[in-house]
Amino acid sequence: MRGSSTAELFRAASSGDRGALARLLSIVERGGAAGRELSALTFRRAGSAYAVGLTGAPGSGKSTLTSAVLADIRGRLALPVAVLAVDPSSAVTGGAILGDRVRMQSHALDDEVFIRSMATRGHLGGLAAAVPEAVRLLDATGWPLVIVETVGVGQVEIEVAATCDTVVVVVNPGWGDSVQANKAGLLEIADVLVINKADRPGVKETARDLRLMLQLSGNLAWTPPIVETVASTGEGVGELWEAMASHREHLERGGELISRRAERAREEALRIARGRFETALGAAVATSANSELLAALRSRRMDPDEAADRLVEAVARQLTGEQGRLPS
Repeated sequence: MRGSSTAELFRAASSGDRGALARLLSIVERGGAAGRELSALTFRRAGSAYAVGLTGAPGSGKSTLTSAVLADIRGRLALPVAVLAVDPSSAVTGGAILGDRVRMQSHALDDEVFIRSMATRGHLGGLAAAVPEAVRLLDATGWPLVIVETVGVGQVEIEVAATCDTVVVVVNPGWGDSVQANKAGLLEIADVLVINKADRPGVKETARDLRLMLQLSGNLAWTPPIVETVASTGEGVGELWEAMASHREHLERGGELISRRAERAREEALRIARGRFETALGAAVATSANSELLAALRSRRMDPDEAADRLVEAVARQLTGEQGRLPS
């Protein structure tokens, strides 16, 4: 399908063409006009898939746990699953390191599993900026369950909550890991808590600490369950799936799933708008009129508020296609 249009690729991917789907995900990562065209195609067709985010501190065993969850879902439910493994960016190429695909290689021959690595490209939250659109693409092309495994960078990974319906936060036994998760803000976005590597000492203490931290959070409409797993053996993975299913039922029963998705769409629109405005602002201040504006500021013929107003006016003209330059 070389040279095919975005619409043709989308039709092929919707019919099960994995090569077309891979090409569309590359378009999502690149963005631009083709990305916007694809977004228009996917948005109205999406809304059926359920997205689960899996995040946690480095070394907590997220990839092994994701692989174990895949095996459990495929073995018990035969449900098709797509995985977005959001990896650290390569320092040389900016592309995704494919470690997650290597760890999930046992699923490579399963036609009902699709795994794609995506690069963070330095994005703070561990999620590539393109991930929300990638989830929507997988949704629109018929994948009923999408798992997003994020990079454990030890920083705030709040963005996973803006992409997924259920957020699973993974920690390991040990007081330090619980504190790290709390400081990172991960507990604030957790819908399900997992103590992985539960065959190690300190599980009871970690569970106690997590329960205490949850109690300090006040009254919650949903109290995140704490599930103990040993991903390497599959122990507890069935209970994890049941906890995720219970959270989904809770969201659907109270109507919160619809409101969460609406809020995510709103936040995504605002993020895109802010990005475009910042790009246009950068172009505006790079013009020759910028030196005139700075000169007016230096000579105090113009105050910073007025200068900001002039810049906003110039950006507005640029975004609406009008011609003009920054007034001095």
